[in-house]
Order: sequence, then C-alpha cells, then structure tokens
Amino acid sequence: MKQANPLEEFALKETSPAIGVGGLGGEKLSSTYDLVEQMQYLYVRVVKAKELSGKDVTGSCDPYVEVKLGNYKGATKHFEKSNKPEWNQVFAFSKERIQASIVEILVKDKAVVKDDIIGRIVFDLNEVPKRVPPDSPLAPQWYRLEDHKRDNKSKGELMLAIWMGTQGDEAFPEAWHSDAASVGGDGVGKIRSKVYLSPKLWYLRVNVIEAQDLVPHDKTRFPEVYVKAMLGNQGFRTKTCPAKTLNPMWNEDLLFVAAEPFEEPLLLSVEDRVGPGKDETLGRCLIPLHNVQRRLDHKPVDTRWHNLEKHIIVDGEKKEAKFASRIHLRICLDGGYHVLDESTHYSSDLRPTAKQLWKQSIGVLELGILSAHGLMPMKNKDGRGTTDAYCVAKYGQKWVRTRTIIDSFHPKWNEQYTWEVFDPCTVITIGVFDNCHIQGNNGMKDSRIGKVRVRLSTLEADRVYTHSYPLIVLHPSGVKKMGEVQLAVRFSCSSWTNMLHMYSHPLLPKMHYIHPFSVIQLDTLRHQATQIVSMRLSRAEPPLRKEVVEYMLDVDSHMWSMRRSKANFFRIMSVLSNMIAVGRWFDQICNWKNPITTILIHILFIILIVYPELILPTIFLYLFLIGIWNYRWRPRHPPHMDTRLSHADVAHPDELDEEFDTFPTSRPNEIIRMRYDRLRSIAGRIQTVVGDLATQGERFQSLLSWRDPRTTALFVTFCLVAAIVLYITPFKVVILFYGIYVLRHPRFRRKLPSVPINFFRRLPAKTDGML
Repeated sequence: MKQANPLEEFALKETSPAIGVGGLGGEKLSSTYDLVEQMQYLYVRVVKAKELSGKDVTGSCDPYVEVKLGNYKGATKHFEKSNKPEWNQVFAFSKERIQASIVEILVKDKAVVKDDIIGRIVFDLNEVPKRVPPDSPLAPQWYRLEDHKRDNKSKGELMLAIWMGTQGDEAFPEAWHSDAASVGGDGVGKIRSKVYLSPKLWYLRVNVIEAQDLVPHDKTRFPEVYVKAMLGNQGFRTKTCPAKTLNPMWNEDLLFVAAEPFEEPLLLSVEDRVGPGKDETLGRCLIPLHNVQRRLDHKPVDTRWHNLEKHIIVDGEKKEAKFASRIHLRICLDGGYHVLDESTHYSSDLRPTAKQLWKQSIGVLELGILSAHGLMPMKNKDGRGTTDAYCVAKYGQKWVRTRTIIDSFHPKWNEQYTWEVFDPCTVITIGVFDNCHIQGNNGMKDSRIGKVRVRLSTLEADRVYTHSYPLIVLHPSGVKKMGEVQLAVRFSCSSWTNMLHMYSHPLLPKMHYIHPFSVIQLDTLRHQATQIVSMRLSRAEPPLRKEVVEYMLDVDSHMWSMRRSKANFFRIMSVLSNMIAVGRWFDQICNWKNPITTILIHILFIILIVYPELILPTIFLYLFLIGIWNYRWRPRHPPHMDTRLSHADVAHPDELDEEFDTFPTSRPNEIIRMRYDRLRSIAGRIQTVVGDLATQGERFQSLLSWRDPRTTALFVTFCLVAAIVLYITPFKVVILFYGIYVLRHPRFRRKLPSVPINFFRRLPAKTDGML
C-alpha cells in the first residue's frame, strides 16, 4: 500500500466546482452568486391567519403553524387567545433532502392537549412555482383552510407564499432551515449567517501641559503630582512632576483608542503621591469625547483650560469646593492615522480613520465559501463525535459569518460575499470554527478548526481561483490537519491606473511617518484596539465571540516561540541563499574551475572597463532577462499556510509546550529551569555574534584613532600614497589591474590570508575593556 506524502496532505489543491450555473432549468444566474454552487430550497413564508376558531366554547384558540415535508417539521411560535395571529416566518427545506411529493401546512391549537388541528393546506411540489433573483418577491395569498379529514373546508384562512428558490433568495438568511431542525428556541438565532462591521476606531491624543493652583490636603509639604487618565478599561499616567510647586508642568502625550459611538467619557484626575502605595486626588474632570476636536493632519489643535472638580466633606456630606484648580490640556482625535488592530504584515485595511482622507476604491473582492471536507470531530454529543461548523471572513471593517451547519463533517455553505478594495497589498482572512453555543453552553468557547489567508496582490485580476485549502492547527502535541475548506476567490480591478499608482504610495497613512509612534506604543494601542473590537462584536446578535475575533486578528502573534524563531532564521538564510550562491560561483570563477567561463568573464570585465557606460544597462538587462525567464514558472496558485515554512512539522514537543504556555508561565519549576537554561544557551550564541560584529566595527574606528600608533601610522601613510597614485593613474587602469588581480590563476595564489586581512585582524578593539 502506498503511503501518503506528508507534504501532499498539507498541500493546496485546485478544484473544479460547478459554480455560476444554477439548477433551476440550468440557466446562468446573475453574477451576484456566480462563485458558489447553487443550492435549491423550497421556501414557505407563513404570514398571518384570520377567522380561526378552536374547540373552546368561546371559539378562541392558541394557534401556531406547522410546516411538514416528509420527516421534516418546522413550527412557528404560538399566540395565546388570538384569532388573527401574525407570524411572518419563512421555512426553507433543502431540495437535496426532500423525500416527499407534497408539503403540508397545518394550523394547530396549542390550547388542546394533543394540539388539535384547526385546518390544513396541501401543495403538490410539482406545482410549486420557481423564482430566481433578481425577480421580485412572490406575493403571499390567502388560502382557505381544509378540514384535517379533507372532506370539507374549515373555517379560517391562512396567508402564505410558497416557491422554489436558491440560497440567493432574500429570505434565505433569516429563514428556518431543515438541516437545523434539531435546533430550537434561542439556538436558531445563533446559527444564522450575519454581516458585522467593526467599530470606527480613533486615536485619542491627550497632551497634558500643566496645572495651576493645586490645593493639597497637607499644607506643610509640596505635593508630588502626576496626572492619571482613564478611558473605559484603558488607563495611563504621566511622570511625577520633579518640581516642588503648586503649578506643576508635564507636557506629556497620553494615547488611547476610542470607538464610535463614544459611550464613555475621558476621566482625568490629578494625584498626589503622599506615600508608598498611597495617593490622594487633588481634583478631577470629565470630558465627553463628542466635544473633542478632530484633526486630519499634524497641525496642533487649540489648548483649553479645564476646571478640576474637588469634593470636600462637611458634616459627613460631600460638597464641591468653591475654589477650583485648573488643568491645561490639548486633546484631539487623530483621524490621519490608521488604527492598527491587525499585524501590518497581513493587514486587511490600511486607510486612515477620517473618511475625508480615503482614496478611491480600485476594485472589488468576491469570496465564495463553498464547503468543507473531512472535518475532525470537535465535541461529543450523545456518545459520538460531532462538529457544528461555521466560517468567518474578515476584510477591512466588514466581518461575515456563514450559517452553522449542524452535525456535519462535510458542511456545504455556498455563500458569497463582496468587499470594496482600496489597496492591493492587503490580506483577507477566513477562519473555520465549531459552534459550541447552540444549546446555550455559555461557559464554552468556540473551537478553532483552522484559518486561511489570501493576499490580494498575489491574485491575477478577474480570474476565479477555486482551491481546497488545508485547515491546519498547531496543538501542543504537534501540527494537525483538521480538514479542508473549499473557496472561490476573485479580485476584479476597476482602475488599473489607480491600482498601479498605489504601489508608489506609503503603506500606512502619512501621519504614521510625520509623527510616528514608538514600537511599545503601537503594541499597546493594538492590544487596546483588539479588545475594543472583540467587545463590540461580542455584543451583536448573534455574537461574534471574543475567542473568534482574537484568533482572526492574531492577538498572540507577538508571544515568544522557539519554533517561530527557527522559522524566521531559516527564512533569512533562504533570502541570503542567492547571495551565497553568487559568492560560490564567483569563487569558482576566481579559482578557474571552468577555464572557458573564467576567460569569458575576463573579456566581459575588460569590455565594461573600456565602456563603463554599459555597466548599468547590462545589469538591468540581465535582471529583465531573469524576470522573463522566470515567467514560465510563475506561481499559479495563491499562497497558503505552509507547515514546512513554519517549522511546525519538525517542532520539538517541549518547544510546542512552551509556545502554548500561559503568560506568566504555569509550568513546574523543573521545566522552567530547563527552558531558562536553554534560552541562556541560545542567548549566549547570539551574544557572541553581536560581540563579533561590534569588534569588527571598532577595528574600523581604530584605523584613525591612534589607539595603536603603529597601525594608524601605517594606514595614514598608505592613504597618502594611494591618493597620489590614484591621482596620477587613470581610474579605469586601477580597476582593470584590480580585477585581473582578483581573477588571477590559482598558480599565483596563496592559501594564507591576504595582507589587508592580516592587517585588519591585528587592529585593536574595546574587547580588552570588557568585564
């Protein structure tokens, strides 16, 4: 039996799904849904009823409607004591699972113990009309209810509409689905497809300038004052003013992330450090953010004085002090920055916050989420493994969530979504998750099944990419394939001029370069932004949960990982491999391994010396020819998660256990000691390399520093002689002789190091002064 290649297991596979052609007569559907396989559904819209009568003496009833198709049953909610109920609910039955020729709509009375049937309507499926968007919705009609024995007409009428459609129907997202018939109650709302929007994020810059007329509680000492600022869960403080005065100055910037709509005000308080761990508030002020000035560039905004409120206790009651201290502030909402909630390496949006600064869109991104195959069981239900999978896609401010397919290892979504594209150098992220909250298990988290990233700049315009992407997740036990997700992606360019012009623009808005943030500030602000986004999206209905948002945004990508460190090292070696290969080739030329090639290089060298104006054209022509030659082997598939590149397939179990460790660590002391010693060993090697680099640099500095008077005298004398020789001798001749010397035959070479290298290695460095 032939064993499967591990690399093929995690490889990208090109697919040929039947997209763009519908099953309703085989007609070509509108381009809105041409990236998914069309799925047919029987839709039943139950609107309302009238003139219903129950078996009660008064004729009242608790009506509800049950739609029955074969073994599938869907029911509306019931109304108590109502003869004219309104439901306006849609039921969708997948045609693939229909095993009946008729559909029954039963109106039942909940007040009766056995749910007595008030009346019924029966439709033959062969007579059901077909509808395809963009046709207008089918108008509901009144139907007279039949008696359940079908021998006479029952009193009462039911307004409904029934048609055969596709997932492109407007009623599809909010409909009750037959493949989720086991889900009832509030769980139905947690499995529907939804579109979410990230909140509009701003950087709030608070420049604390000074305070005046502070009144400390202790009059015998000058206060040690600092300013504390709070915005929601974000808190920062200035340094303590070193001056002993009642009018302290700071002139410090405090940065926050604020989200529209601005629900929480900015709270500033002036604190006095009375003693260790003991602070007293000298005054505070509350600033609503909707009153804060917004700026689009680097021009400073106006400063304002704010009164500090201070409460004093008189006879056990809090009263405001009559004399108010003041604080001088410059506050603004910076709209010229892009608030980073993703890593810049795979960001999906690079526009500034202020909409006035947005460039024109360059195209449209269309994503068809088709299906998944071979998913692993994520939880146990009734003694067996099961998975309730859904997809989440994030690009720009728009998040999309597909419906949850209940209890299926091969779910089919066939949902299509569209985004505007403003920059081709962006990435769309698609994640697959297991829904653990259908039955109200609020204590559980939605499990990760896998994630896919697609960079738009690697896609050809107007081409449909249909591939099956491996869903790879790293566990403490090693890398594991959780299944495959089938996607269809198309990037349509509306303006080639604007798209090519984008490649000349900076990656981030100009404010990031005019007034840049420090690395520590960016990390802190990104953490705050992700917390705000996850909190806002978790408040939607159905919620996009915190663990889902954090996984999509790669919140923990900055944490230490030995595996990632090795992967990055080998990435650097891969980049340098071409330079190393050129160096080896040149060494073979110099050592005459192939005499014919060496002679040709001599001839080319002499031609370039005689005609130096050909050097740059030759280099660029050579690069052009290499590019044209490589066009035949250009990548035809988008990149995907690579286990070999990530070193996930060869990672040591202890390295993976360290990567999944909490922060701070929760491992036993013996394991921590072992890892610390290993880290010390690696750091010792890095320390040696850094020290060697510093030594080489200090040797260059010592050439003219007279630290070693003999070497400096020799070098100064050499510089004088070289200046005279180079002034007298034409530069072409110097280069010619130097090139011939470098390319000389091995017969004229020695295995000992050259004189310049020997001289350089004897130069002094500052290593002698190191402890």
